[in-house]
Amino acid sequence: MESREAVERQVRFGTARLAPAPYRPTAWLLTVDGVLQSCVDLTDPTYLHMPYATWAAKVLDLHWPEGEPVSALQVGGGGFTIARYLAATRPGSPQTVYELDGPLVDLVRSHLDLDLDAIANLRVRVEDGEPGVRRTPDATADVVVMDVFQAGTVAIHLAAVEFLREIARVLRPGGLYLGNMWSSAEMTLPLRAAASLAEVFPHVVLLAEPGLLLGKRAGNAVLAASDRELPHRALAEWAQAGGNRVFCLSAAQLTALRGTAPPLTADHPADAVTPVPR
Repeated sequence: MESREAVERQVRFGTARLAPAPYRPTAWLLTVDGVLQSCVDLTDPTYLHMPYATWAAKVLDLHWPEGEPVSALQVGGGGFTIARYLAATRPGSPQTVYELDGPLVDLVRSHLDLDLDAIANLRVRVEDGEPGVRRTPDATADVVVMDVFQAGTVAIHLAAVEFLREIARVLRPGGLYLGNMWSSAEMTLPLRAAASLAEVFPHVVLLAEPGLLLGKRAGNAVLAASDRELPHRALAEWAQAGGNRVFCLSAAQLTALRGTAPPLTADHPADAVTPVPR
C-alpha cells in the first residue's frame, strides 16, 4: 500500500477504516465502527502491537519448538495479523483462515498485501467458521485460533462446550487452542469460557491484564488449552520479566482469584455480552 491516506469502506458488520499508524511508518490500524481490530506492519509481521495478539503469539512460541511449522486453523481474520506472524516465524506453516466478512477481506486484500506472495501457504475462506471447523477432518491442525467479533461483540456460541469438542476433535495430539475475548470487569464471560474449556481439555490457562483480573476495568482475555501441559511457568516468568503488565493464571489460580462460573453450553448460553468500546 503506497499511499498513507486513510481508507473507509462499508463492510458486512459496519464501517471499516484503515488508517496509518502514527508511530510506525509502515503500520496500519484496522477499525470497524471505531473498534480497533488489528494492527498490521507491512514490513515487519512480527510486530503485533495489540497486547492480546502478543500474548497469544507468546503462548504459541512457547508451546511449540521455535521455528517449527504448524498447521493452523483460524476463525476470524481481521487484518490477518496472526497469520502473517506465523508465516514469518514458522515458514512452511499451512494456514486456513475463515472470515465471514467478505468486503472486509477484499479491503485487506486490496490495501494490506493479503496474497500468497506476502503470506505463503495461506488459504482464506470467506464463510462462517463454525461449519468450516465442523467439516474439518480429525486430527489435522496443530493450532486453532478463535478471534471472532461481530458488530463489536464476541461470538459466544463458539466458546460453548459443544463447539469446543469439535475443536478438540480437529486438533492433533498436543495441539493448542487459543481464544481471544473481550470481558467486562466482573469477568463472567472468561470465567464461563474457562469452565467450558476445562470440560474438554485437561490443561487451561488465561492471560489478562491486572486491572481485569482485579475487577477494576474491562479488557481482553486470552484463553489457551491443550491435551498436554501448557508452558505456564515459562509464561509466568515472561510476564514477570515484562513488569507484570499481563498475568498468566492456571485454571486453579483463576478459580482461587475470581471464583467459578458454569460452563457455556447450548442449554445454558451467555447472558448479554459487553461490547468492545469504540
